[in-house]
This record gives sequence, C-alpha cells and structure tokens, in this order.
Amino acid sequence: MDKAKNYHMSPDEFRKYGKEIIDWIADYYENVEKYPVLSQVNPNDIKKQLPETPPAESESFDQIIADVNNIVMPGITHWQSPNFYAYFPSNSSGPSVLGDLLSSGLGVQGMLWSTSPACTELETQVMDWLSQMLQLPEKFKSSSTGGGVIQDTASSAALSAVLAAREQKTNYLTNDKGCTGKLTAYISTQTHSSVEKAIKIAGIGKENLRLIGVDENLAMKPEALEKAISEDLSAGLTPFFVCASVGSTSTNAMDPLIPIGEISRKYKLWMHIDAAMSGTAAICPEYRHFLNGVEYADSFSFNPHKWMFTNFDCNCFFVADRSALIKTLSILPEYLKNKATESGAVFDYRDWHIQLGRRFRSLKLWFVIRHYGVNGLQYHIREHIRMAQEFAEWVKSSDDFYLVAPAPLNLVCFRHKGNDEFNKNLLETINKTGKMFFSHTVINGQYVMRMCIGQTNTQPKHVIEAWKTIQETAEELLNQDK
Repeated sequence: MDKAKNYHMSPDEFRKYGKEIIDWIADYYENVEKYPVLSQVNPNDIKKQLPETPPAESESFDQIIADVNNIVMPGITHWQSPNFYAYFPSNSSGPSVLGDLLSSGLGVQGMLWSTSPACTELETQVMDWLSQMLQLPEKFKSSSTGGGVIQDTASSAALSAVLAAREQKTNYLTNDKGCTGKLTAYISTQTHSSVEKAIKIAGIGKENLRLIGVDENLAMKPEALEKAISEDLSAGLTPFFVCASVGSTSTNAMDPLIPIGEISRKYKLWMHIDAAMSGTAAICPEYRHFLNGVEYADSFSFNPHKWMFTNFDCNCFFVADRSALIKTLSILPEYLKNKATESGAVFDYRDWHIQLGRRFRSLKLWFVIRHYGVNGLQYHIREHIRMAQEFAEWVKSSDDFYLVAPAPLNLVCFRHKGNDEFNKNLLETINKTGKMFFSHTVINGQYVMRMCIGQTNTQPKHVIEAWKTIQETAEELLNQDK
C-alpha cells in the first residue's frame, strides 16, 4: 500500500468538509420550507440510482455530497419543515445537532461508568434537571430510590417497564424459569402499539393483554379497568401491569391517572405512564395538571425528540425503584467487572435498559436545555399550543368542518362534513402538492384528519396558510363533484 495514502480522512480534510456540512445543514434549515414536505418519489426510485456494487476505490467527498443532493434529498420527507403536521413531531434544533455532533466526534461507548464517567454523570444530572422541570415526585430522582435514564424510544422504555414489572411480580423467577402464561396486562384501546409489542417480546402473550374501553374523550375507563382485573383474579390469573397514556397517539387523549393509580396500588400492579409527546407540556406550570397522579406511577417516560427540540433519538425513562429495574436487567460477565462497579458507588446504565452499548445522548439534551433555558422551552411550547388552539377555534367556527375529539394541547383532530371518502381524498390531495403534510386516524369508525403543531420553526403564518389550503382544496373537490 502506498505509504502516502492510508485512506483515513485527515484532520485538515475533516475541518474542511466538516465546515461544508455545517454550512449545508444551516442552508437546509434556511430553505427547508421550499422543499415538498412529503417526498414525491415512487418506490425504488432511490435504489435504482445507486450502484449494484460498492466502490472499490475511494471516492471524493464532493462526489458524495453531490449524490446526497441529487439522489438522497428527493427521497426525504422533511420532518423539520414548518409545514409538517403529521403524526407527532420529531423536531430538532441547532444546539441539539451540535451536541449530537460532539457526541459522535467523541465516539464514547458509555455502557459502564468506568468507560466514560462524564457520560454517566452528565446523564444523571440532566435527568434530575428534567425531573425538576416536570415537577416529578422525589422518588424519580437519582438522590432517592429511583432515577432516570435516556433510552432510544418510548418503545424501549415500555419494554423495560414491562420486564421489570414481570420480574417484580414473580419475585424475579421468570428470568430463570420463563413465563407461566398467567400474567395479565392492561392498556386502553387507544394506547400506543409499542406496549402490545413489549407484551409480546416479554413473553406475556397477546392473549393476556386486556384492551380497556374508553369514554367519550377516548380516555381509559377506570371502572372498566377494575372490572377486568377482578375477572382475571377470579379466573386464577395474575394481573401485573397497566399503562396509562398522557396524550394518546391518535387523539392526544389523557387517561385519568389518579383513579388508575389507585386501582394499580390496590391490586399491586406496576403502573407505567407513556407521555411520549405530551409530557413535554408539563414544563409549563399551567399544563402540569396533566401529570396529576404521576405519584402513583412506578415508571414514566416522555420523548424530548418529539417536542423538546432534541433530535431523534432521545427518550427519558424514569423509575421509582431503580433496584427493580437493575435486578431485572443486570448481567455481569467477567469482562465487564471493574472496581467502580464493584464499589456500588456508581450507576452503570447498561443495567437500566435492553442494550449493552450506549451513546452519549445526554450531550445533545444538555446543549438544548442550556441553550434555550427553561423559559425558552416554555415560550415555544406555549406558542405551539396557542397556534393549535386557534386552529381548533377556526374549525369550530366553520360551516364545513368540525372537531372529532377534544384538543387539550397541540393536536387537533377534525374532518369535513363530507363522507370518509371525501376526507381521505382531501388529505391525499393536499399531501400530494408537497406544500404541507398531514396524517390521519380513525375515531369511532370515522376517517379523521390530524394536525399536530410542534415543529421547531412553525409560525402563525404557516398555520394560517394550512387552514386556507384545507378550505380551498375542499371547495375545489366539491366543485369537481358537481
């Protein structure tokens, strides 16, 4: 091999191309709303432009960036567009991207305290900050019996909670002997599908998952929950887990935490709260009431990568009793043993979740909190909610559209007075233009449009334009049918 060429990118090259990438991202954020929000490519359009075989020789960075622009970008759905209203947001921000870049540059693998003490201790402190910001009970802080850990998604958090609940209920025998088939878990009909997946992965079985009915606000009925638990006990089964939602995915429904918590405590069930997007709202004191009852919970999670300007992935998972979680997930082979772990004076976060390896995610969260400050975060959360509430009022005042579900925060579920086919055609027609992107759900058998306002750079002018486009497109479709 030519000694002058070792194939690595030199520090000077990294400086040069790194600055180009930063400029590229900055330009992208400046111009993102000019792109079609929903990618306009057809299936396999991207793949057909990629070579069948990998390059044998090094290619220039200029070539790579050219292919990003010409091949990759047309296939991007722009989640960072201010006109992205679909699903729940997955928003980002400058400080978050820079924190993530620093994390990538350091290349830390923080599985143990000893493998990078700063990775662990910064995470512990940032999670304690968030506990304060959300006014969580003291038991969720590292200085008490519990603590917080950063996971990738709410799905992993739910699985960790289910596993800990399973082991606690069976006195930690299930890890050794396997499931008996008698454990039962409870969610509402509106709970995110990730909990059902967790139940399957944990070996509980879908047949042992009870779907509890909801009220007119699509929130879990506590009396139906207690009835299901009583029936399972009478049948010789062992209830062990319930998940309550603070902001369900379809409609942002708020389950009644206090009565669910009281029932959980009465029957000794592990109570997990999934507040994936809406938990962020509790940073504002006036929305903290949505977490009333969190004191009953054994675990709680929310996603800063949804509505707290921290790029994907970043889930914050809190437990009231970390010993139950650690006892469930800890395995210590010889190659991981070290003095710090054996001293018991440190957290080894690899015992707090499924995977062994872990990235330095707390850096980007730390950057975001320090850049915005609590006041800055509150400002943007309030502004998103204000815009959504104003949009909801426009819908209420309309002769052609109406709300289908309550809009407690930043999600508005609505539809045109026409039939399902018309509403589906309306949504798809708007999305095809590329100007904005909405998603849908089905509520009580009706096709419903969802408008979630939570993208970092969405401003009132974007929401005004969205409502105008919705109305004008509906009128055009109606005229076509005449």
